[in-house]
Amino acid sequence: MMSDKELSQHFHQIIEKHKGILFKVAKTYCQNDDDRQDLLQEMMIQIWKSLHKYNDTFAITTWLYRIALNVAISFYRKNVNRQQLNIPLVEEMASIREEEYNTKHEQISLLNKFIAELNDLDKALMLLYLEDKSYAEIAEIMGLSVTNIGTKLGRIKEKLKLKFSQTKQ
Repeated sequence: MMSDKELSQHFHQIIEKHKGILFKVAKTYCQNDDDRQDLLQEMMIQIWKSLHKYNDTFAITTWLYRIALNVAISFYRKNVNRQQLNIPLVEEMASIREEEYNTKHEQISLLNKFIAELNDLDKALMLLYLEDKSYAEIAEIMGLSVTNIGTKLGRIKEKLKLKFSQTKQ
């Protein structure tokens, strides 16, 4: 059992080493900077609350992704009405930015927009896929079978390809 000081140091080490995971999840689920900061804070609170329960037979990154994604999905659902009020402005701003960037940036922006439109589970799967996680790692993080991950990712990719092809017409 760790002392409070040791637990606090361990927490700070984990956050510092793996903050990229939290930022990527927050960016995927929150377009608004203020909401993203709130979400990051909530993720850190949940990590702190769960730290004493961490089972080191699992990779720390798997554990962090699970917490971050669960918090993000809950946060997203609680704030969906607020986000819907922001959509017209966000879409308008995105279209202004798209005109300022080259084709590559436009495609990345479109991809981010299309991913933001996915349901919670599909969004999480794409985030992990784009992080170059293996199907086995994604399955472990998400609590699904590897076959299910492959099937779902295949369908998501097809959906995204279709959206891209519709924008070219």
